Amino acid sequence: MKRVLITGAAGFLGSHLCDRFLKEGFYVIGIDNYITGDKKNLNHLNNNSNFEFIEHDVTEFVKIEGNLDYILHFASPASPIDYLKIPIQTLKVGSLGTHNLLGLAKAKKARILIASTSEVYGDPLIHPQTEDYYGNVNTIGPRGVYDEAKRFQESITMAYHRFHGLETRIVRIFNTYGPRMRLNDGRVIPAFMGQALRGEDLTVFGDGSQTRSFCYVDDQIEGIYRLLLSDYAYPVNIGNPNEIAIKDFAEEIIKLTGTDQKIVFKDLPIDDPMQRQPDTTLAKKLLGWEAKVTREQGMLKTFNYFKGLSQEELHKREHKDFSNHIKK
Repeated sequence: MKRVLITGAAGFLGSHLCDRFLKEGFYVIGIDNYITGDKKNLNHLNNNSNFEFIEHDVTEFVKIEGNLDYILHFASPASPIDYLKIPIQTLKVGSLGTHNLLGLAKAKKARILIASTSEVYGDPLIHPQTEDYYGNVNTIGPRGVYDEAKRFQESITMAYHRFHGLETRIVRIFNTYGPRMRLNDGRVIPAFMGQALRGEDLTVFGDGSQTRSFCYVDDQIEGIYRLLLSDYAYPVNIGNPNEIAIKDFAEEIIKLTGTDQKIVFKDLPIDDPMQRQPDTTLAKKLLGWEAKVTREQGMLKTFNYFKGLSQEELHKREHKDFSNHIKK
């Protein structure tokens, strides 16, 4: 039985990856310190004999007994609300955490896949974004803590690949959504869903002309799985190229939820990208992969998930408490 280590296992994507690798017959070791993850995302695996969980901060030395075939590094805050509240931890998990896991992969002779992001492109000057675009990032802006953590992560990964001959894979993840997203994490879809289900007006930042391209989680996991098993060491975009303006998307949510809220506009955050659309030509060519789930199908599944939350979860306004995780 092949063994895989997944960091950020209690997070949105991490927990779905645990499910996928268990389904494929792997022994899965999950690591998370719950800084942004949630125990409930893994509760269904408590009695699975092929799943092992370790509560640990990967910015500290990572020790795993026995062999490892694969490592997937998904430990990182991923929403602006999170990484703006814990900027140092965000930088540390992208640098120290990645360094620790690359060292572990080298010691175990394991292949490692690093979760990067479309945010490495910053506020892009080309559209759609291709893997050979270097990006337009404000290194000292508030979002730089996330953007630069991911850009460094890619750099050190390629250094290990070139210098040590380590088998590496890099996925650049574009906006992904689906069940297990945190309702109050500040990202577009859970924010809109929460507001609609609570009967509140939907908040759009700027004039709503900025665009995003939303990929359903099942498609994203399939792309990541294929990339891990491929022979390609360089970054690959995985996302749904079906682009939509945020204002139009808010109107779609109002229609989907059957509510009659208004759209209210607020100032655009600093360095918020005006366009985000993946060029997935490389993923199609290398992996035979493309997004299959339409936005209409995926949003209905996601809405049904959020609709099933308790009233307490739905109306919980405070964001995640990071005080126990902030050491320095």
